[in-house]
Amino acid sequence: MKVLVLNSGSSSIKFQLFDLPGERVLAAGLVEKIGEASGSISYRQNGTDGHEQSIQQAVYVVDHDQGLSAIVGLLMDPEHGVIASTAEVDAVGHRVVHGGDKFSKPTVIQEDMINELKRLSHLAPLHNPACMQGIAVAQQHFTSARQVAVFDTAFHQTMPEYAYRYAIPKYLHKEHGLRAYGFHGTSHGYVMKTAAHFLQLPPDQFNAITVHLGNGCSIAAIRNGQCVDTSMGLTPLAGLIMGTRSGDIDPSLLLFLGDHLDMSFTEIDQLLNKKSGLKALAGTNDLRAIIQKYDEGDPQARLAIAMYTYRIKKYIGAYAVALGRLDAIIFTAGVGENSALVREWVCRDMSVIGVALDEVKNQQVSGKLAELQRADSLVKVLVVPTNEELEIARQTFEVLQG
Repeated sequence: MKVLVLNSGSSSIKFQLFDLPGERVLAAGLVEKIGEASGSISYRQNGTDGHEQSIQQAVYVVDHDQGLSAIVGLLMDPEHGVIASTAEVDAVGHRVVHGGDKFSKPTVIQEDMINELKRLSHLAPLHNPACMQGIAVAQQHFTSARQVAVFDTAFHQTMPEYAYRYAIPKYLHKEHGLRAYGFHGTSHGYVMKTAAHFLQLPPDQFNAITVHLGNGCSIAAIRNGQCVDTSMGLTPLAGLIMGTRSGDIDPSLLLFLGDHLDMSFTEIDQLLNKKSGLKALAGTNDLRAIIQKYDEGDPQARLAIAMYTYRIKKYIGAYAVALGRLDAIIFTAGVGENSALVREWVCRDMSVIGVALDEVKNQQVSGKLAELQRADSLVKVLVVPTNEELEIARQTFEVLQG
């Protein structure tokens, strides 16, 4: 079965074409900066002989329809393509950011589901409309393929009510859906299952804390293979300090910004989502640049790293207590997989929960699956590279297989 995975953002489309169940990647790429003059398309085709061909084009892409048309053209290109027609694509798996509390598993897309996603748009106004646009365009191009939605929030739907409810009047939850949902669920689920397999433990007996650190950051507490708590909430703003997002703050800060600084809701939203986090602390959200400044002794960079890792450490401590028994801490995503410094700072002085990091192993690991703990550590410390596209392809395949 050929499964095309689409991740449609507000100004981008990320894609991979898989051949399942063998999980071979036939082609992959990215359409960036849709609607901007500086747009581009990257494409990689993996031949059966192991030879890889890559294409990079600077091109103005007007909208998602044109972007997906370009992707189809590359997939069917006589020289670089991997399919002869769109009819060869059996299914399209879509990453959908917010499924609310209606969707707890991958779902075949039908009209009633589209209507429900539209109803949920107020919970993810920056993400879900782009997802739905991607679905509509894919339905036009891949008319014979079955379309499946895989939700970022689904993995977290096993959280108990005491973990996901806010201490606000009940009607706000019942009538408006105001509760914690969590995000990055596809990533958290993938690395949890991968780690359990690597450690030769049954997933349904595996307790872990998964630490997803990219430009967006979140942590999940997993008991017996199921999420019981996560750091993001109603939106991806809550929890950890991120590239440009503030993470947890005192809610009264919003009132101060509005009442005393006369900022509008739109300005506050931009401040907390786009102008805060590491960018506010160190002048950039590029952690590589911050670490370079850190090495040079820059005090703002050192403060940024200290605050960033301290918040992660606090969540790990809280979740370790909530789980009661902890088998592993798993670092993933761009920062988690590649930054030895961040992992070192997070795991420093954590003997109280049985964590002992091997600093030599930690320095040697970047972007590959590996254990980092010392022999005397009571808790495994792992790096597990995430692969959300593969997880979406797997879930799409599984739901269509019955």
